[in-house]
Amino acid sequence: MTLKEIAKEAGVSISTVSRVINDSNSKAASKEVQERIWEIVRRTGYTPNSAAQNLRTAKKGKRNNSRALSCLFARTPNDPNDPFFSTIAKNVEIEAYKHNYIMKLSFTSIDITKPETCRLILNNDVSGVVILGRCDKATLKFLRKYFNYVVYTGLNEIDANFDQILCSGYDVSLCAMEYLVELGHQHIGYLGEVSSENRYVGYKAAIERHQLPFDSSYACSTPFSSIGGYNGAMKLLDSQPKLTAVFCGNDMTAIGAIRAIKDRGLKIPQDISVISIDDIDAAQYLSPMLTTVHIPLEEMGRHAAKTIIDRINGGHTTPIKINFPCYLAKRESCGKPRKQL
Repeated sequence: MTLKEIAKEAGVSISTVSRVINDSNSKAASKEVQERIWEIVRRTGYTPNSAAQNLRTAKKGKRNNSRALSCLFARTPNDPNDPFFSTIAKNVEIEAYKHNYIMKLSFTSIDITKPETCRLILNNDVSGVVILGRCDKATLKFLRKYFNYVVYTGLNEIDANFDQILCSGYDVSLCAMEYLVELGHQHIGYLGEVSSENRYVGYKAAIERHQLPFDSSYACSTPFSSIGGYNGAMKLLDSQPKLTAVFCGNDMTAIGAIRAIKDRGLKIPQDISVISIDDIDAAQYLSPMLTTVHIPLEEMGRHAAKTIIDRINGGHTTPIKINFPCYLAKRESCGKPRKQL
């Protein structure tokens, strides 16, 4: 596959394809055109010239940087298409191309138990791996065995000697909770994962800071997914009728919660407010539009790629941590609390 062939299939000029692939400027073409070009690149396995030369050199037996990276979907083993992590992964890939690296392999935490995964990693001569989301000790051991260069990105800091690109889930939760408190809410429920999860820690910290009512009926431990949000919201509504707001650990959970609340015949936000974390594209197309804390996923993906490439090239040797800020995207799903009967 050549630039000319990509341009022909995408219906654009060769110069446009070149700008999209090689220029870090996001205005090189419209979002739709960029998506179309990158879809062709991924599907056809197009490799930038310098990366291709390095791969050929490696095949001849010379110990050279393969200029190939991989992604581990550690937090979403059953759904690598999760919009949060897939957005980060896409931007890792795009930034890697700017530096003449390719994303050669993607796998999940379930895959590491399979012998063929180890063979794939070895046979593909991958230089480093980007971890998407928190992983367990067994996975970390696997990564140390098979990769010289590792960078982690997510909302929870991990206890490992790796470069880490973060947006603190604790701070993000405080941002969401402070807004609900500002609106006057006191009876606030939590939907999402609880164990070793700093989003839940942030929720509890806000509860304690403002001395809000809390017992086990206010929180439901459930997977970060739409079905988890739906089932969890049903349980919360049954166990705690005083709730005037629900804080969801991510947007997918909120999507399920909104459906459950509507199925109960309640109105959002008149009867109950819903707030969450991520700000995925779908958030602004829900009815009502979802109020959520924006996580800079594209920036996190790009910096993950830059960081691991810099480490591969010897630019830094000490593990670094980069913390990105968040901001509240105020939309329609939050309002003042209803009057308690």
